[in-house]
Amino acid sequence: MTELSEPSGVLLIDKPQGLTSHDVVGRVRRLFATRRVGHTGTLDPMATGVLVLLIGRAAKAAEYLAAHEKCYEAILKLGLTTDTEDTTGKTLSVSDDIPSNAAVSNTASRYRGRYMQTPPMVSALKVGGQKLLDLARRGIEVERVAREVTIHELTVSPTERKEEYALRVHCSSGTYIRTLCADIGRDLGCGGAMAALRRTRAGRFEITDCHTLDALEAMGEAERRSLLLPIESLFSDLHAVRLSPFFEKLCRSGCEIYQHKIGTAHPTGTRVRLSTEAGTFFALGEVREYEGGSAIKAIKTFIL
Repeated sequence: MTELSEPSGVLLIDKPQGLTSHDVVGRVRRLFATRRVGHTGTLDPMATGVLVLLIGRAAKAAEYLAAHEKCYEAILKLGLTTDTEDTTGKTLSVSDDIPSNAAVSNTASRYRGRYMQTPPMVSALKVGGQKLLDLARRGIEVERVAREVTIHELTVSPTERKEEYALRVHCSSGTYIRTLCADIGRDLGCGGAMAALRRTRAGRFEITDCHTLDALEAMGEAERRSLLLPIESLFSDLHAVRLSPFFEKLCRSGCEIYQHKIGTAHPTGTRVRLSTEAGTFFALGEVREYEGGSAIKAIKTFIL
């Protein structure tokens, strides 16, 4: 019987509540019998939804995928503040003075567009080489620098509970929904915390395309592997550049490919999908300026 080669590709998981992203990675490593599994964006244990896993050669793409936009569904609970900005943390204050629907809607609307957000202590962001989350667990709070984030879309809907509102958020990478909830509650004067979170989209990947861990564990190896998306799907929003065998060989050897020789004219800094003449993706390329002019150079090769 022929031994299967190492699996490689993109796996979309609907992360269940109660597991860390690292927990999910561990289970997938066991299911696919490989240590080479990474992910493109951490979800907290209380959160569910889209978790993009990179298996085998796809793991090399992680450093190029951090800037993808995200979509979330969340529950904002007013009248409560905690040390984690969500309902799992230590209660800091409680208020029964819940504002009207109109006040909540008007206040939330101010956050559409760009705003300066201070990352929460409960986050994977590093300060001085240490994760804020690890410092928080030791009872240490450090000053954080506010960063600009963008809320592309934000809808706020009342629920059956007067203190809870359903949020739908389309935002830039690096946006903390727990902090958005806390900021809205602060501006309302009653405080606010995140009571639930579900990521419904990460980049081009939708929740409807995701698989549960339970479903994966019930499958055979061949069926699980059939769910892996090609590495190229990570870069589907980039222009594809096909290279003739001559230029492909040069590119794979680390040489820059001058655009005027292959008939392209992408701006400096543009990233592209590099494919063989037949259209088979093999590398991520970037346009750079050289003495001889504008050229494309492979910055990460995935298929040897």
